[in-house]
This record gives sequence, C-alpha cells and structure tokens, in this order.
Amino acid sequence: MTVTIGRRELLVALGGATAWSLAARAQQPGMPVIGLVNARSPEASERQAAAFRKGLNEAGYVEGQNVTVEYHWLNGQYDRLPSLMADLVRRRVAVIATPGATLPALAAKAATATVPIVFGVGEDPVGLGLVASFARPGGNATGINIFLNELVAKRLGLLHELVPRAVRVAVLVNPANAPSAEATLRDLPEAARSIGLQIWVLNASTSREIEAAFATLVRERADALFVAPDAFFVSRRVQFVTLAARYGIPTAHNAREEVEAGGLMSYGTDNLDMWRQVGAYTGQILKGAKPADLPVLQSTKFEFVINLQTARALGLEVPNSLQLLADELVE
Repeated sequence: MTVTIGRRELLVALGGATAWSLAARAQQPGMPVIGLVNARSPEASERQAAAFRKGLNEAGYVEGQNVTVEYHWLNGQYDRLPSLMADLVRRRVAVIATPGATLPALAAKAATATVPIVFGVGEDPVGLGLVASFARPGGNATGINIFLNELVAKRLGLLHELVPRAVRVAVLVNPANAPSAEATLRDLPEAARSIGLQIWVLNASTSREIEAAFATLVRERADALFVAPDAFFVSRRVQFVTLAARYGIPTAHNAREEVEAGGLMSYGTDNLDMWRQVGAYTGQILKGAKPADLPVLQSTKFEFVINLQTARALGLEVPNSLQLLADELVE
C-alpha cells in the first residue's frame, strides 16, 4: 500500500529537521541540493519560502525540476544547529542558505570552509567573521546584511511616538539567540535614555517563558513591550498577540507578520525581499559563481507597519504624521 504525504504536512510533522532523507531519495540523479536552515517554524514561513524560490527562479532554477530544496525549520531550537550543519556538510549539499538568522550562518561557517553559504544576517558580517569585507567576501560565504539591530533605536522612537504616555518599557530578548540579544541590549539603553524611557530586560527562549515574561511585565506595570528581533519570536506571534490583547500591552516588533497577526507596530527590513535576494544569490552560485566574488548586499527596503485596529483596542490615537509615515496600515 502506498501512502502519500504532502510536503507541508511532512515538514510540520518533522519540524523540517529530518525531511532531507526523503528529499534526497526523491531527487533526480545529479540534481543539486540546497540546505535551507532557519530558526522559524514551518507554519510561519510559507511566504518566506516562496520568496526564496522566486529568487531561485530569477537565476533559472525551479524547485523539483532542476534543484532540490531541503527545508530545515528549527522552531527556535538553536541547539540542533551543530549536528544539522555537520550532516549537510557530510552529504556535500551544493549550497547552505541561512536567510534571516545569524546563528545558522555562524554554525554553517563553523562547519565548513568549502561548501558555499548564502546568509541574511542582522549584524555586521565582517565583525561576525563570516566574510573578509563587504566588497570581497574572500571565502565560502556571502549574502545580505539586513541591519536588524541598527534599527533598534528607530523602532523604540516610533513606539514612543505611538504610545507617548509610556515610560516603563519591557524589553524581551531570547538568550538562546545571543547575537541578536547582545546587539539589542548594546544599543537600546542609550536610545531609551535619549527619549526619557525606562527599560528593563526579560528573557524567553520557549513558549512557557514567553507566558512567564508577560506575567512579569504585567506585575511590574510595564507600559509597553519591545520585542527583540528573533525568528522564534516571529513564529510565536499568535501567542504574543493573544497575551498582549489579554493584558492591554502595546508591542513593538521587527517583522510585519507580527503586526499583521495583531501586534501594534513593527519597523524593520523587508524580510521577503531579503529571502528573495538570498535565493537569487544561491541560484548564481549554482550556476558557477563563487561566494568569494559576490559582494555582500545591504538592505535598502525597510517597512514601518501599524495595526490601526489594535491601536483602537488599546485606546491609542495614531497621529496623521505617523499614518503618513507608515508603509502599511493594517485595519
């Protein structure tokens, strides 16, 4: 008897971590394999995966026809990275793609100096040791710098304009994602002082810890919540929205998906464009380009999104100046 399992159901069931074995058996002989690794959940990544495939298509590659893409969704379980990267390297995949997450890029770089890597990172890739320079990466990695952490001060300022009565702002970071947490906490205190805000830091790496963090910020009477950039947090956006609505807490995020789900506001890189660019670079490498010769790209598309329905529920009046500034208003 033959049992057919859809790819999406398989990825949801397995979390993407072991889906490579079936994909490898199904691929045509000689078809290159891309290992795509991200900290999100598969349910939160359909549009991102489509954007990556769009970039591949621009380079002449179509998934299932002349290339196989193995999707490895970590769902925030960063501790799985070393073994996963070691397996991808052992099997000699054609390219390792790590769009939108620094830890997978660092794990890939630690695992191999030969397999090409295409990253999308929020921190300086030179400072991270991923490349020698933006213009001449010089090794086996290249990609795009998406400035997530350089935008921290701007996001906090926009939150302050949206919620001018806020004085005490809780900042939630994921300690399992050290690069993002450290960069956020490096830049945020000075930004808060400059506009007269008090901040204190809460940690969460699991769904239960997110719940506990909300209980703490309510007990401590926070006026708003600033959520640090983290793929796991994006995957848990429904939980964030549910808790924020329950307690009447305005929230500031970096990804538009969190606002589309019901968060108050976001300001950050256009992450779909970033995933497309990672796909396009991956396709160029499959065609023979060397990562060492492909300059690191820098994001030029940023998005400010406000959820007007959430603002009304919170009793906030969004000034016309902010509505005009926003790239999108969610009704």
